Amino acid sequence: MRGDATTLRGGQAAGATRTVARWALASLALLAVLAALVGLAFAGSPSRIAEGVAIAGVDVGGLTKRDARALLEGRFERVARVPIVFTAGGESYPIKATTLGVEPDWAAAIQTASREGEGFGPVRGFRRLQARFFGAEINPPATAYGAALDYKLAGLARAIDQGHVEAKLVRRGLQIEVVPGQAGRHLDKEAAGGRIVRALARLDRGQVVALPVTVDPVEVTAAELAPAARQARIALSAPVRLEHEGTRWRLPRWRIAELLSLPVGGATELAIAGPGAEAWFASLRKNVERAPVDATFRASGDVVAIVPAKEGLAVDVPATAKALLAAAVSPNPRIAALAVSTAEADRTTADAQAMGIERRLASYTTPYSGTSDRITNLQLGVKYLDGALVAPGGTFSFNERVGERTIERGFRSAPVIIRDEYDEDVGGGVSQVATTVFNAVWEAGLKIAERTAHSLYISRYQLGRDATVNYPDIDLKFVNDTPNWILVGGAAGEAGITVSIYGGGPERRIESSPGTIRVTGPAPIRRVKDPELLKGETEVEEEGSPSRATTVTRTVYGEVGNVIHDEIWNTSYRGEYRIIRVGTKKPPPPEEEDPKPGEPAPPKEPAPPPEPDVTAPAAPPTRP
Repeated sequence: MRGDATTLRGGQAAGATRTVARWALASLALLAVLAALVGLAFAGSPSRIAEGVAIAGVDVGGLTKRDARALLEGRFERVARVPIVFTAGGESYPIKATTLGVEPDWAAAIQTASREGEGFGPVRGFRRLQARFFGAEINPPATAYGAALDYKLAGLARAIDQGHVEAKLVRRGLQIEVVPGQAGRHLDKEAAGGRIVRALARLDRGQVVALPVTVDPVEVTAAELAPAARQARIALSAPVRLEHEGTRWRLPRWRIAELLSLPVGGATELAIAGPGAEAWFASLRKNVERAPVDATFRASGDVVAIVPAKEGLAVDVPATAKALLAAAVSPNPRIAALAVSTAEADRTTADAQAMGIERRLASYTTPYSGTSDRITNLQLGVKYLDGALVAPGGTFSFNERVGERTIERGFRSAPVIIRDEYDEDVGGGVSQVATTVFNAVWEAGLKIAERTAHSLYISRYQLGRDATVNYPDIDLKFVNDTPNWILVGGAAGEAGITVSIYGGGPERRIESSPGTIRVTGPAPIRRVKDPELLKGETEVEEEGSPSRATTVTRTVYGEVGNVIHDEIWNTSYRGEYRIIRVGTKKPPPPEEEDPKPGEPAPPKEPAPPPEPDVTAPAAPPTRP
């Protein structure tokens, strides 16, 4: 019996469950029918935009696409010249759609709005109900004139952008203050461009639109500068002393303030630097430093002595600045050591000894002649020449050593030979220095690489052994073909100038043959018209001289009798002009006597034939 009761209760429960399920299905079916009826009721016409849809802030619900477009275009035409205010950093920037050429795409916006109320029967109705109750806002896609937009964004960036300002220390008198930093800002031009175009494509004009900016934060804060501020206050609290080998320099507080560089631009540490420090160190270096002195040579007769080099002394500015700062930021003691370093000479005493300049190889003297200006040029020339050094295998150039002969360098105008005639020019007489060098080198047995003789014969020079120079084209050069360095010494005495050649190595012996002068042609003739002389009369103003030539030889022997140089030097000199003045004055007419009857008139004497001209070719200017 108990089992039968249980079976009865289970059957009753199953039947109840089936009944509930049937009622649920029926309810759902009824709801679906009701929903379909509601959807059909609100489905409306698919040719019209759903109620509650807005484009660019304007309600277009219930309008056809054509009416909606006409409405939107008309409204945009009215507001396109009305600016929208954009803001950034507390400033306002009104911009018009016409300024940027903004054009909304109303067709695309309307198409999007239409899709809000589309669909099959009840589905369309429910979508339209949703749009009606919850609304649908559509922003039209828009374009702008790119160049105008870029130009506007660049101008906005210039007005809005501000770099951050780091916290810094400032000195007011001897007081130190901390100035807090300030964050900067930068316009996000890409995001701002989109926001501006979208806002200008809308039809409402009362809104204020914030432009997107990014923050440029400070890197150094006032808190981070607090330790440097404390050190700076200590530095300016009392004087500092700088010491070196018993010498002291006292730096008062105001001087430390001039030398102290406070941290700026993101720095956090003090330094001894800046214009004030540079000026003070420049003055200190003048008082402390000494330049190194190269070893030199002092000649006395045939002996050459070495004048030893001297080391220089230099202030180590970075090390001294570091020591000064350490002393200044220390309460006690406030003493810094001057850091110095020695500077070695370019040519040390050992270097000079290794050059092997031991004795005088040769010397040659020429006497003064000419004007005082010419003598000044001789003395200045040997001064520039003195001390020249020529390495083994090196070439000496007279023009490179003596340099250009100019008024600014002290040379004066004196007689020179220009185009085979005597004239005046700056540096006249320097060729005598070259002649003296040439003969000293000749006697020393060195190799002569380049030499030009004077164009005219000058009797005061050794025959066939003169040399002329003209900067920069005519030069005198010799080669040091010895194993030791060569020193060229120049000296101006009371009666003349002397050039000496110093060196070392094996002895050389020189044999020279003196030349003999020979005439190679007559003097060239130059006729000069003279209005003071009668026609047919002549007068010799200068006799001139014939062209001449000579030949000299030099043989240089080595220490064991070997021939080092065996040379023949041929020199030609042009003739100096024979100047003849020729009369051009007309003679007075003779008093004519009447011939006696039957006597013929006396015959006229023929004029003498002119003398032939002999003219030498032109030569470059030279300095006698």
